[in-house]
Amino acid sequence: MTVAARQPSRNKPDLRGRTVVITRPAGTASALARRVRALGGVPLLLPGLALRGVADAGDARRGLRAALAAELILFTSPAAVRHAAALLPLRTTAAVLAVGQGTARALRRHGVAAPLAPQRQDSEGLLEHPGLRELRGRRVALVGAPGGRGVLREQLAARGAQLQEVHVYRRVPPRLDRRHFEALLRLPASAQVLLSSAEALHHLQQGLPAAAWARLCAATAVVSSERLALAARAAGFARIVPAASALPADLLDAAARAG
Repeated sequence: MTVAARQPSRNKPDLRGRTVVITRPAGTASALARRVRALGGVPLLLPGLALRGVADAGDARRGLRAALAAELILFTSPAAVRHAAALLPLRTTAAVLAVGQGTARALRRHGVAAPLAPQRQDSEGLLEHPGLRELRGRRVALVGAPGGRGVLREQLAARGAQLQEVHVYRRVPPRLDRRHFEALLRLPASAQVLLSSAEALHHLQQGLPAAAWARLCAATAVVSSERLALAARAAGFARIVPAASALPADLLDAAARAG
């Protein structure tokens, strides 16, 4: 595996003539695709996940109502915010924490004035926040989807929190079809693949025909964390470039650096 050094960009990213594969969940990639086009690139939408509402909205609404009365509320993704806000207004007196800046922006859009977010934009970064150091006996709500790595769940419980989990949406495998497969078979080796979810990477590896998967792995993986760099290497990518975070600006800056 080759991993390029992470360096700040002084100029506007230049993606002229480059194909950029966007693996964000189905229905959520249009804004990022527009940014790729604005920088001269050619976006290719290849969803690694699909997001669905929970089966029992009434149960989720009751759980969310109780969560909004907790002392601390943690939102795990922008999707968690959107699906929660579709169930109930996010009015609360609790301290609200977001796993990253994208989640924090979603919270502000839905009326949460001052969500807290870590500089390191992942579960481990959130767990380093001073507000989560001493949790014994405190009522803490975790709002997101079932599954995932479980790091937040395990660490909050280990720190003594009275933890309530509220699942407001589901992550499921994407529906990939011949259009996706044929586009990948034409993918140039100079393409960049934006990866910000190990689960999406797994679904793509499992769901793509061997030839299409091999063509994808011949491109450069642009990853949002060291954990994803390891996952991409294990999946078969040889060229890997780290981004500073999963934010679109950081992913695109890294894609522009990927020669």
